[in-house]
This record gives sequence, structure tokens and C-alpha cells, in this order.
Amino acid sequence: MKVSVIGCGYLGAVHAAAMAEVGHDVIGIDVDADKIARLAAGHPPFYEPGLAEILTSATATGRLRFSSEIADARGSQVHFIAVGTPQVQGGYAADLTYVNAAVDSLTPHLSEGDLVVGKSTVPVGTAAKLAERIQASGTGARLAWNPEFLREGFAVQDTVAPDRLVYGVANGEGDPAVAILNEIYAGAVAANTPVVVADYATAELVKVAANAFLATKISFINAMAEIAEVTGADVTKLADAIGYDTRIGRRFLNAGVGFGGGCLPKDIRAFTARAEELGRGESVAFLKEVDQINLRRRQRVIYLTVQALGGSVYGKKVAVLGLAFKPHSDDVRDSPALDVAVQLRGLGAEVVATDPQAIANARARHPQLGYTDDVSAALQGAHAVVLVTEWPEFSAIDPEWAATLVSVPVVVDARNRLDADAWRAAGWQYLGLGRP
Repeated sequence: MKVSVIGCGYLGAVHAAAMAEVGHDVIGIDVDADKIARLAAGHPPFYEPGLAEILTSATATGRLRFSSEIADARGSQVHFIAVGTPQVQGGYAADLTYVNAAVDSLTPHLSEGDLVVGKSTVPVGTAAKLAERIQASGTGARLAWNPEFLREGFAVQDTVAPDRLVYGVANGEGDPAVAILNEIYAGAVAANTPVVVADYATAELVKVAANAFLATKISFINAMAEIAEVTGADVTKLADAIGYDTRIGRRFLNAGVGFGGGCLPKDIRAFTARAEELGRGESVAFLKEVDQINLRRRQRVIYLTVQALGGSVYGKKVAVLGLAFKPHSDDVRDSPALDVAVQLRGLGAEVVATDPQAIANARARHPQLGYTDDVSAALQGAHAVVLVTEWPEFSAIDPEWAATLVSVPVVVDARNRLDADAWRAAGWQYLGLGRP
């Protein structure tokens, strides 16, 4: 099918490339001409495993091209809206400026039978309003809402082979949009991927509810870590024990410095803001505490580092291992790792940070920090080492080798990914979160 993708940021670029990879004729459109030029040359403006490869292969076949002109969407049968919905300045609500602008600019180029498909994460009620605007345009186009469930680091896989497909449509199973979306995702449908056909509101809520539940699970185990720290319990063994319960499960029960990135923090805040607008703020009031628990863990990492160095980090070198909010990504939006590094620098520490992919993005935001792409250089002469992003190469560091480089063998494991016994045996003072 002929497809346009409006917005070529993280979501849109991956979606455009993946749709072309599975056989569709795709044009990606974005107002940022520099971004478009880079994508057209096969160079994604962010790090995502596998994306550069499918960009190159899809553009080589001619099935994928990019443009900064919205008029080039004309002639496509399906138009995906994949623009950002950031947190509004000075508030918790989602900023729909880009979504509204994308629909308004696209509408003059729609034709009878076209399908506009929302991918962006939006407050419940947004799709219904957009559907009315599209209908009022008299173009004969329709709207569907098809939320994304991408995991950074696995986004290409999640697009090509999703674990479920959700279609928000106006008229139930018989809506013509269902057949079109089934054709778009023919490979996934043929592989028996679960398909949920719902109304607009349900489709919008699926995404934010999923993120809210995941954030709650992460913050729950971090709350247990807070209790473990004052009782001498081991939160890692606690998580193992409760994780055997199939009703709970072990995944995402890893206590640590908490979640970040461009989705979970802003999505749960926007969800609480929207619930308050609907007069049901009490229904998700617990998400405010989920957010606060998450943010408290960053302070705990800083506290442990300061205490380990005798109550002050002033003038001390601190090696910070990690800058991205999660491994296999260069995303530093609301990154706990970068936040910890910045706050330690603010306390007077000489921070030297390293990350396999995120140094450039971190430096652009916080040039006051020290950066190196060499782990040994980061460790050299350090008075404390803080692991804040669980990249495999950091978890695999040999503690005996590392001990020969640092000035003081202190390590704060903010992700509980190191072998505490091995590091202590190598002479380190090991401090984990929620671990004795």
C-alpha cells in the first residue's frame, strides 16, 4: 500500500522504515529538513539497533523516501500521524500542538477513502475531536487510532512483529478501517498476532494504561527497596520470591534508580492531568506517588555516593557509568543517569561520565560535565564509581581490573546489576539499592 508517515522523530522514523521493510511504499514527512536529509542518506538522527540497516535496505529498493513537504503525502492511501506529544511547559498535561498541526496540514491533501491513523500517545478524547475535524473537511477521509507499544532498543522488532495490534475505529468490527489496517499489518496478522478492535477512547487509554501499569510496577519494587534499606532485607531476593507468583511475574521488578525516557514520565503525568479534567482525578491519584517514588531513587543514589565519600563529594572524582535512560539507546530525555551526574556535579564533584551511545546527546544538554568514551579513563583516579545505566559492557567490568585504576574502591550500583560478592571480594565497598 502507499503510506505516508507524518513526523519522523523516534516513533515516525522507525515506523516508516519498518513499513517499507515489510513491503509498503512509504514516504516519511517532517518539517525538519536536516533530519529528512539524514534519514534519506540512511543515517538515523538517533541510535536504535537495526534501524540504520532497514533504512538503507528500504531506500535502496525505492520503497522508502523522505520529504519536508506535506503535499507529498497526496496519493497515499494511509497516513500515519507520529508526531510528539511532550509535556506542556509549566504543567503536566500533554501538548497537542504538533498533533493538531499535523492533521490540519494534512487535511487539504486527503482524498476520498484515505485513512488517517493516529500513532501518537494522546489524552483520551483527542481522537474523537480529530475525527470530527476530518469529517467536517469534506474530503471523505476517515480516522483510526492505532497506538504504538515500542520499547526503545527493540523498536524495529516491535514494529515488524508486534505483540498485539489495537485498532480504535468509529464503527466497530465492520468499520472499513479494520480491513485497511489488517492489510497494512498483513504479516503480523498472518502470524496470529492478537488484534483488538475498539472504540477511539479505549484505544487511547490502552497506551496510557499500559505505561501507567508498568511505571507502577517499577515504582512498587523501588518502594520495597526503601523498606529493605531500613530493615536489612535484600530487595533482589524479595523480587525473585514474589516474581514466582504468576499473577505478579518477575519482569520489571528490578529495583534501582528508576525509569525515565520520553514516554513513561510524561505519559503518567499527562494521564493524571487528563483524569482531573474529566473529574476523576482520584481514580489515578496514586500515579503521583508512583512518580515521586521514582524521583526519590535518584536522590538515594546521590545520598549513598556522598555518604560513601565521607559526607561530601566536593573535589572528588566520580566516574558515572551511563547517561542514556536505558541501555541500547542514546535517549537522555528525563534520564535518571544524566540527572544523577548533573546533581553530583552541582555538589562539587568532578564528574567524568561515559556511555556507549549517549555522550553527544548528554553533552549537548549539559556541557559542564566531563565525558569520555573510554571506561578506563573514567575509572582512572576515581574516588567513587556509580553505575546508572545497565549497559552489558558495564555489568561485565572486571572488579579486580577496575580496582587497579581507581583511587578509592567505592562502587554504587544504582541498577543492582553487579555481582556484589565478586566486587567485595576484589576489595570494593559495594553499595546497592535495597540490598544489605
